[in-house]
Amino acid sequence: MISLQFLLTTIVVVLAPGTGVIYTLALGLGQGRTAAFWASVGCTFGIVPHMLAATLGLAAVLHTSAVLFTIVKFAGVAYLLYLAWQSLRSGGALAISADRKAENGWQISRRAALINILNPKLSIFFLALLPPFLSGNPATATLEMTVLGGVFMALTFIVFLLYGLFAAQARAWLLGSEAVMRWLNRSFAAIFTALAGRLALERA
Repeated sequence: MISLQFLLTTIVVVLAPGTGVIYTLALGLGQGRTAAFWASVGCTFGIVPHMLAATLGLAAVLHTSAVLFTIVKFAGVAYLLYLAWQSLRSGGALAISADRKAENGWQISRRAALINILNPKLSIFFLALLPPFLSGNPATATLEMTVLGGVFMALTFIVFLLYGLFAAQARAWLLGSEAVMRWLNRSFAAIFTALAGRLALERA
């Protein structure tokens, strides 16, 4: 069940820079190691609803319901645009500045979780990713899906935390330049906007 092929596939998927990785990098750069940790926690737990959907078969319902898919999708688009604005706004949640104080861990994790929760493609992704690695025994399918999902979440947390710690390490050097901070804020805003545009074009 937990084969080398599954682990390698999961690592490749998790390493690929996506919205959660960008958010974690932004928090690591903007607020340091503790913020990066809470961002990693939130992104990881944001996977849970999609894992449950895949396990219970709800992902198939989402895939076949164009209306439901569109509602969740555009909620995600709006949220990504909100994060882009938060990167540009002075004092925004994702803005990088030298005098920025770390936020409450719950606030950071909640925003991170919503990034994944509001991405309907994740449920469909897990519905496609996990079944090929099951044993084929219907009696243990739910347990196997749960175990594989747990491994996926654990690797997600580890990789995201490493991304965040790397960003936090670079924080001291970057905060010494106003020009670099402005460039970073604009870059993160542009990336979140681009991700929102890509999500808007997704189809069930």
